[in-house]
Amino acid sequence: MSGHGSYEGRGVTRPYTEVEIACDESGSDGENLTGGNTDVFAHASVDVPMESAAAAIREIRDRIRSPAEEYKANHLLREKHRAVLEWLLAPSGPLHGHAYVHLTEKTFFMVERVLDLLLGDPAGALPLCRAGADAFGAGRWKEFLAAANALLRVRGDTDGAPGAPVDAFFRAVDALAQQAPDLRDPEAADVLRLLGGARSRAADHRARLLAAPALIPVLNPLLPAIVRTAAYWSADGRTVLLVHDRQNMLTDERIEWLKDTTRIGGLRLVVARDDTRVQLADFLAGIARSIASNELNGRGDTTLTALLRPYVNAGSVWGDERSRGRLFGAAHN
Repeated sequence: MSGHGSYEGRGVTRPYTEVEIACDESGSDGENLTGGNTDVFAHASVDVPMESAAAAIREIRDRIRSPAEEYKANHLLREKHRAVLEWLLAPSGPLHGHAYVHLTEKTFFMVERVLDLLLGDPAGALPLCRAGADAFGAGRWKEFLAAANALLRVRGDTDGAPGAPVDAFFRAVDALAQQAPDLRDPEAADVLRLLGGARSRAADHRARLLAAPALIPVLNPLLPAIVRTAAYWSADGRTVLLVHDRQNMLTDERIEWLKDTTRIGGLRLVVARDDTRVQLADFLAGIARSIASNELNGRGDTTLTALLRPYVNAGSVWGDERSRGRLFGAAHN
């Protein structure tokens, strides 16, 4: 075992009940879900032999012919390379039937987390996000999201006052609650009423974080995505061995937690450019994040969304109802 919780995999004959899956992500801003650079997090995984992955990478290079030493998803997303992107995702391409993407709409994920922590039930996230900026006003909604982010993240005490994130959060809740009489959805109003009575839970959460930062940060979408990925690839009873691009979030302790929580036999961290399978996962994650973000913001491309749809897990964390049908359709369960 390596220092990153890896398994002794090189040169070892594995039983047929094990499968090695290569993974990478796109859109990671850590616990910063409201002020980061992206509104979607994508985690991609591929089940492709090393030789086939290398052949696909060579094909991409031959078609694009960029002098760049390392190719990224952005190369494929350029309009002049549209044909290469469509080839990669197409049913006749190298990934179809051998790859999977878990998507996370960051705002919805965060609202689910805060409701689960404070109310013990994340179900209210859907009506609350459905109301969103349209019902509450863009300014109030943005302040609520930023306050929820600060409340849940480990480094939430930006001004040094221990109770500051709690006070800011409930000021934001009160500001939304002022709009409750005008809400068309009574469920959203009920959620705000319940949140208004959860101050003690919020204070307890902050106290716990300050005393001992959590092993599993509640706001980082990477670990839940890996859990879902492992469940998908192990659904037929096989034990999954994950090969993942290096990520600071994946410490020894968290890898051990994943091994205890999911059906994975090990997780080996690599540099993406050293493993062509991880490079393919990197391409797919970046492509999926871009296509999904465009759909979320009303800029969807019908052709690309249709090509992505077979790869997307229907259990992804996605609350936006306007884009959900286009992105997921009859995707994997």
